[in-house]
Amino acid sequence: MTDETDAAGEPTTPGDPAAAASSAPADGPAASPPGLGASLATFAKRHRLALSITGGALAVALLGTGAVLTGAALNAGGPAVDTIAASASATPTPTADPARPVPAAAIPASRIRTCSVADRAADGRLANLQAQVVNAATGEVLYDRGGTTPSRTASVMKVLTSAAALSVLGPDYRATTTVVKGSEPGSVVLVGGGDVTLSRTPSGTETVYPGAAHLDDLTAQVRAAWDADPSNPPLNKLVLDASLFGGDEWEPSWDVVEREDGYMSNVTALQVDGDRDDPGANTSWRSPDPIGRAGDAFASELGGISVIERGTAPAGAAQLGAVSSPTVAQLIDKALIVSDNTIAEMLARLVAIKAGTGNTFGAINAGVLQGLAPYGIDTSGITVVDGSGLSDNNAVPPSYLTRLFVKINAREGNLGVIMDGLPVSGERGSLSYSDRFSGDNSVADGAVSAKTGWINSGYTLSGVVRAQDGSTLTFAVYALGDVSDDTKQAIDTLTTGFFLCGDNLSNR
Repeated sequence: MTDETDAAGEPTTPGDPAAAASSAPADGPAASPPGLGASLATFAKRHRLALSITGGALAVALLGTGAVLTGAALNAGGPAVDTIAASASATPTPTADPARPVPAAAIPASRIRTCSVADRAADGRLANLQAQVVNAATGEVLYDRGGTTPSRTASVMKVLTSAAALSVLGPDYRATTTVVKGSEPGSVVLVGGGDVTLSRTPSGTETVYPGAAHLDDLTAQVRAAWDADPSNPPLNKLVLDASLFGGDEWEPSWDVVEREDGYMSNVTALQVDGDRDDPGANTSWRSPDPIGRAGDAFASELGGISVIERGTAPAGAAQLGAVSSPTVAQLIDKALIVSDNTIAEMLARLVAIKAGTGNTFGAINAGVLQGLAPYGIDTSGITVVDGSGLSDNNAVPPSYLTRLFVKINAREGNLGVIMDGLPVSGERGSLSYSDRFSGDNSVADGAVSAKTGWINSGYTLSGVVRAQDGSTLTFAVYALGDVSDDTKQAIDTLTTGFFLCGDNLSNR
């Protein structure tokens, strides 16, 4: 039989009364009732092995955890007590309660702006006001009144047309008018390339279009080329080819008074002096037949022409002469500074043709939007019916213009051409007229570069304000509905408010 051990690990001998006596506590509980102690002693003596096994198992259970920790320490070569102490003193890592909401990062406090233009905006002359103002440096919207609603723009549309032309055509593009041999002996074809600036005045004469080409130059080229071939018979027939532009010459939504009052010509690929009666006057009566007038002027220069008819140039015909328009950059300057409608329509139609969307009024929307796409501003909701803005059916939100003018002010790409062509309050173009930024509003002279707009159903203004506090703002103001001539002054007064407030402009 194997020796047993007691709780202290000392060897004992089974049945030793002395061992049983020594295991009693020195200050145990009071004496048991008579007979109970003897019975327990007898039981213990008889079942000493079972009790020893039970006690040992209990000791092992109590010491199990410590033994594991001690063993780990011993295996590592260090004292067990150090490992236990370290475990006891370690700080548990808290576990996040997934049910408890975690506070978001603190939102920076917004600046409280205190400069109000509420009284200026309440002017009844503004009719149905839509407006937006943006800090050009930060992109923050400082002021908004229906700024995301697409509405008619009047001549502010010319800014979009110009931006599309710079993207699709480029600033150096020129439209070219050519003359080629006709299919019949003694005939030539005058082929319109969309240049509305071509002038019937003598070379060296300054028209409303600086840098315009002249018919007498084209005639000299044709005569020289024709006479250089002795086999050519005398010239006697002129064919007019204006097929580059198609569809209606007059947009159905336009008021014909625009033509009668001298603000707009029919849209044709062949015309001279924008079809003006007076080539030196921005506003001058226009005819219902600009193609015919251009043909008459060229035939008069050539001499000997007895027949003039409409047609198209033969494929592969020999070229006899060519002259080109001013550059797109020069044309944009003219379109913006005095709001030349005919130039704007020329640019819009050439954009559509170059973009591949067509050559009619119906092709302008897709062509211009394609030209605007590279600027990265959402064009959702925009409708472009024409290039000039004469139609009430155009629709552009003020918010598009404020964002486009941020890029124009920064001269992104070729957009600096537009910035340089804008009227300036009290100094240049349509904002320098006596009825603009006058009186108290003259405090903003030189500080506002913007495109003006006017049709019977609204006045508009959009551009850049270099504010009094040194900030730069972009803005768009639409006054739509029942408006009158003095609505222009109400718009100027509101814009002067933007100038005075600067970055402290309140949206209240």
